[in-house]
Amino acid sequence: MSLDPHRGYDLIGDIHGCARTLERLLERLGYSRQSGVWRHPTRMVIFLGDLVDRGPGIREVLHLVHDMVRAGQALCIMGNHEFNALGWSTPAPPGSGRQYVREHSPRHQRLMRETLAQFEAYPQEWREFLRWFYEMPLFIDAGRFRVVHACWDDELITPIKAQFPDGCIDEHFLQASAVPGSFANMALDRLLRGTDMRLPHGLTLTSGDGFTRSYFRTKFWEEDPKTYGDIVFQPDALPELAAQTPLTELQKDELLRYGAHEPLLFVGHYWRRGKP
Repeated sequence: MSLDPHRGYDLIGDIHGCARTLERLLERLGYSRQSGVWRHPTRMVIFLGDLVDRGPGIREVLHLVHDMVRAGQALCIMGNHEFNALGWSTPAPPGSGRQYVREHSPRHQRLMRETLAQFEAYPQEWREFLRWFYEMPLFIDAGRFRVVHACWDDELITPIKAQFPDGCIDEHFLQASAVPGSFANMALDRLLRGTDMRLPHGLTLTSGDGFTRSYFRTKFWEEDPKTYGDIVFQPDALPELAAQTPLTELQKDELLRYGAHEPLLFVGHYWRRGKP
């Protein structure tokens, strides 16, 4: 995607339904509302996905971002929560062993609860926004910089570009992701959720949101990691025993690496605390 080299860009990560916070941020960045759309005289926003779920103003956020994109004042890529919403609403292909692409489990229901509740009285609007999610590319390669929701992996992005030059998937690709081990499943998981690794010694980790996991999110740019602690990239710290465990040579070789020579890369997705 070619972007205007004379324009400035403001990259805004996961909003998750925090409409008032987004409006205050846009004001602070010099945007103002004109004819119902937030605009800046010389800059535009690139939203890094995850507009929906969690916050109190999901519907307002979707209208605000959609209107900016339609007016040429913003771009928006897909996040894992937009993908989740599409998967929740889309029947799985025959033979996949499930009813929907995203199973209607209690955990998934909990993640979707706020979005579904806030659109309960606006079913037609929700259907229109679901159609719009298909217009969100999985990534943008602007030459001098790149954006993706969680992880840039050339070995997956190159074949996606060959199939979808604009980076926007279709319903068939979404349905194919319901099959574990399929290319679609692997590609969407990595680009939208990032890289991960199993905790050593059979350890598990209960995160701040109450989910117990045996995997943890990893950095994909560390040049010379020695231990598990060197590659962790999530708000929840690893158990001390895990953090100090050395990585094997095989594990190091299997790590994805985004090189320092590659274009600047911007991601959303990851929860961080404090100043970068």
